[in-house]
Amino acid sequence: MSKQGEKENEIIQKVDAAQQIDLDLGVAIERIDSWVDAGIRLLPNIIVAIVILILVYGVALFVKGIVRRQFTHRNRNNLGDMLGGFVKWVILVTGSLLAATIVIPTLNPGDLIAGLGVSSVAIGFAFKDILQNWLAGLLILLRQPFEIGDQIEVNGHEGTVERIETRATILKTYNGQQIVIPNSTIYTDEVVVRSAYSKQRSQYDVGIGYSSDIDQACEVIEHALKEIPEIESDPAPVIVPWDLAASWVTIRVQWWRRTEKNGMLIHASVIKAIKKSLEKANIDMPFETRVQLLHDQTGAMDEDNDPQDRKPKPQESHENKPTYSV
Repeated sequence: MSKQGEKENEIIQKVDAAQQIDLDLGVAIERIDSWVDAGIRLLPNIIVAIVILILVYGVALFVKGIVRRQFTHRNRNNLGDMLGGFVKWVILVTGSLLAATIVIPTLNPGDLIAGLGVSSVAIGFAFKDILQNWLAGLLILLRQPFEIGDQIEVNGHEGTVERIETRATILKTYNGQQIVIPNSTIYTDEVVVRSAYSKQRSQYDVGIGYSSDIDQACEVIEHALKEIPEIESDPAPVIVPWDLAASWVTIRVQWWRRTEKNGMLIHASVIKAIKKSLEKANIDMPFETRVQLLHDQTGAMDEDNDPQDRKPKPQESHENKPTYSV
């Protein structure tokens, strides 16, 4: 066989040997043995790292408790919970990096932090809503536009603030339902805080007949409001003529109440007292009156054959339509 043929056979044998599966258990056992030896050499480092993690966890809980107690004394429990949890996780992450450098001495925390900085962009996009709500909740707790127990209205939802969490604010509605509103929505949209001040003003429009005396009606209404103990005397109620409507004279009634009082019950008491007082004083509270003009739409002509001479037939109708505003 020529030299060229021998070389081709050697190449073929090498290719066949490379394609064969090596089932040498000795190599595998040697590799596992090297891993065990490395684990035994790192065992002291692993024990020290575990001890450090336990100590760091205890320190994190201790610092979190201190932060919570400091804000609890200031009646800001939600802010204390949020900041305490944030400080706890910062300490735990720092301790984990320290433990990792002890177990793996070649690990450089700077390179790990740089890698986290690059990957944080992708993490930020993935958890954008969570981070946005967390930051919004933190800003709400720091700026305190409202507090726990306040009555607020957001996007048509109204209720009492039960708690402010890292993701959302929990409201309890007046009919006993629970509403979870994201903190970012509350921070960016308008919020009506109904219990921001100690007193609130309400109003109601009353209609009296044109033949009734306006001054007498105002005095009667003022006297009726004084009989309701829930209405504040300072500032005093305001009763003024407000509008000359088609069928009555409108008198606007305004009064103040304490914020913690039930506004619906006070409003009902005001309406009842005004109606009884005006009826007792024989002051007219007329219904709405409308005049309807009936016109022949068939095209028929009258005797003079002149459509301009046709006269519409008036007809009065009375509708029981009360007017009010709250």
